Formats: sequence, structure tokens, C-alpha cells
Amino acid sequence: MDDLKYGTRDKRGNWSPNEKAQIAPFWTGNFREIGHWLIDYVWPWNAFHVATALLYWVFVIPDVDTLKTLSWGWALWLFLVNGVCIFVMYGAVEFFYYIKRKQGTRFKYNAKFPAEHPSDVFWFKSQNLDNFLRTYLISIPLWTLCEVIALWVFANGWATWLNWEDNWLWLGVLVLLVPAIHEVHFFCIHRLIHTPFLYKHVHSVHHNSINPSPWSSLSMHPVESALYFAEIFWHLIIPSNPIVMLFQLHGTGFGAINGHIGFDKLELTDEKALDSHAYIHYLHHKYFEVNYGADGLVPLDKWFGYWHDGSKEADERMKERFRKKKERINAKSGRARGAA
Repeated sequence: MDDLKYGTRDKRGNWSPNEKAQIAPFWTGNFREIGHWLIDYVWPWNAFHVATALLYWVFVIPDVDTLKTLSWGWALWLFLVNGVCIFVMYGAVEFFYYIKRKQGTRFKYNAKFPAEHPSDVFWFKSQNLDNFLRTYLISIPLWTLCEVIALWVFANGWATWLNWEDNWLWLGVLVLLVPAIHEVHFFCIHRLIHTPFLYKHVHSVHHNSINPSPWSSLSMHPVESALYFAEIFWHLIIPSNPIVMLFQLHGTGFGAINGHIGFDKLELTDEKALDSHAYIHYLHHKYFEVNYGADGLVPLDKWFGYWHDGSKEADERMKERFRKKKERINAKSGRARGAA
């Protein structure tokens, strides 16, 4: 495919899309775009996460009597399945687009590949190895721990477990709200770990991957990973169902790859490509202090002044905000020195 039909490439080879990132159209009154937006909202990513949640419930999750008792047996079984599924999904993208490089740098935001640039900030000086190990030693165990706790609580009746026959309307609405819950939760914890102390000691681990790739998706400090996967505990507070909870969990675990693929589109054939929806979060990795949320479904970044849509105008707004922030810091430092 000719990626220059969809975007531009700078002198360094970095690609950016022609279209600016957009928040959900019902916030802007652009109702003519809602039909197209709804299709993108459902297909393929959210449909995939719903499908995997159903498959887990039917083929992976033990029966309710088993879930009532905490046990290493079924906990390790879930860890194994989560690990294998992540390896297949993330590994396939890594293999075809980063190792085999089947589409070269077409649609790649950053023209460089992490494997070509060893760095001391990573374990063994390798971003890929560092990210892979952190995924399996930290994030997937914490993902599984949260999953085990939530299922155990549901099975013992300590959360409101609604059945589908009598509560199909509310549960259907809740399924549609799952990405919104993710957006709000992710924005809040993400903004929190960008405060100076937590950024230095926690979130900087994830941001070492300035040029993210698939294995960067779940490469986190344990504190960040725990906060991230704690998102599913909302379903222990609001009336819900374990399948909806699994949808939330899979959108968090499997869905983390979306913001870290590094490509705007993954070419499937010479004429068809899969939209990654990675651009908004890529801009966060590029600029650090923008786009703390996800895809603009609940546009908290827009409302709080952190939104960056990839345009030159957004660059200028960001620079102006950084300038004012620097002035406030300098002024505060000056007052402190004066008081001393």
C-alpha cells in the first residue's frame, strides 16, 4: 500500500496521518460521522475482546463451585492461558511487523526499530527483551491475580452477579459502557503516575520505550500494572456479570497493544489493512504530557487541556503550556530562594 496517500513522511522517515485525531463525534455535534464512528467502535477491536471474553467463559474459566475456593490449580491455569494468548497475539505482531518487517516502515510513526538501538535503560540493553520479561514477570501475573480475585468474589456472591435473562438491557448497556469505564479509569491512574514522584519511581519504566513496540504494551512497574488491571474491580462495585468483567479485562490486557503497535495500519494484503488506533497513545509516548486517556470516547484530555491531535496547532498549544509550566516552576523556585 502507498502510505503517502494517507499521511506524510518527514526527512527522518517518520510517518504521520493526514487526518487529525478526533474525539467521539457526539461531543462535537458532528452527528453525520456517528455511523462511521460506531462501526470503528465495535469492529474489529471491541468485537474481538467480546469474543475472547465469551471463549474464556465457555472454555477456560472453571465452574462456579471451583471458583468459590482459592486454589493454585485454577489460578496457574488462568496464568498459563493468559500468557499463551498474549504470546500468540503480541508475538504475531512482533514477528511479522518488527522481525520480518513485512511492510517495512510504511505507516510506521517512528521509522526506527527498537532492536536497532540498544540502551542502558533496558535490561540487557534490549528494549524487546526488557519489555518481554516485564510483561511475563510482572504484568501477566498481576493481570491473573486481579482476574482470580474478581472471579472468586463473584462466585461467592460478594458482588452483584446479574443474569442475562432478567437483566439483558442493563448488561447490554454496560457492555457498551466498558470502553468508557476504561477511558475514565486509565486517565485517572495515568495522570496520577505522571506526578513527579510516581513518574520517577514508577511510570518511567514504561516510558523508557519512547519508540514503543508490541512488547512495550504491558511493560510496567508493578505499581502501575496493579493500578492498570484494578480497572476490573469496578465490576465488583456496580451490578454486573463475570462475562462483562472479562470483556473489561481483555480490553485492558489484549487491548493494551493498540496504543503500542507503532504502526497506524497493519497491512493484511496489498489492498486491505487493519487500523491500529495507535496514534493518540503514540503521541503520548512522543510528548509525555499529552493524551493521558485513550481514544477520546470520554474526552477528559480535551476538557483538561492535555489533548494533542497531531496537528501543528496542537504542537503550539503544547509548547505554550510547557512554557507557562516552566515559568510557574521558576517563579516558585525564586520565592523559595527568597524566603531562605
